[in-house]
Amino acid sequence: MFVYNFKVNRTSIFKCILIIAALIFIILFGIAVYRIVSASLGGTNNFKVNDSIFQGEVASLTADNYTDVLKMVHDDLDTYIGQKIKFSGYVYRAPDFTDCEFVLARNMLVNNNSQSLIVGFLCNYDDIKSYPDNTWIEITGEITKGDYHGEIPVIKITQINKIQKPDDEFVYPPDATYIPTSVIL
Repeated sequence: MFVYNFKVNRTSIFKCILIIAALIFIILFGIAVYRIVSASLGGTNNFKVNDSIFQGEVASLTADNYTDVLKMVHDDLDTYIGQKIKFSGYVYRAPDFTDCEFVLARNMLVNNNSQSLIVGFLCNYDDIKSYPDNTWIEITGEITKGDYHGEIPVIKITQINKIQKPDDEFVYPPDATYIPTSVIL
């Protein structure tokens, strides 16, 4: 019969644990690098962001988030194409608009002296001629890409209702702390 006598001390145990931990780290690091490289080369392990637009959801714009959303959509139009939105404003037409184009506008206060600018989304609706300028309406529509002196968002209206002028008809400049997302909330 053979008997082996091993002498184990704390230093050798620590070295073994350290070597095993390093091997596990190297293996996990190698797997991560492999997945990243294979995903970037068109492999089957593509990373996907689970932040998508749900087709049935309609985002409501309010006086509080109106200019934040307006800026966000103008800055990154491709992200918001297909998003359904609902908001109110008044009919505003520029001289070079077609018969079915108008801006669903709001007045944005720019300083304490009540100076304001007209802001809003360009909209497209075949029967808008029946709504005179300065008529307050609420619309539901879908963000699309259009052209008006360059590429801009255009709202294709699916529903329109005449409303009363709201108590607070003004909106305020975009908030510097507003954090855009890929879905209008």
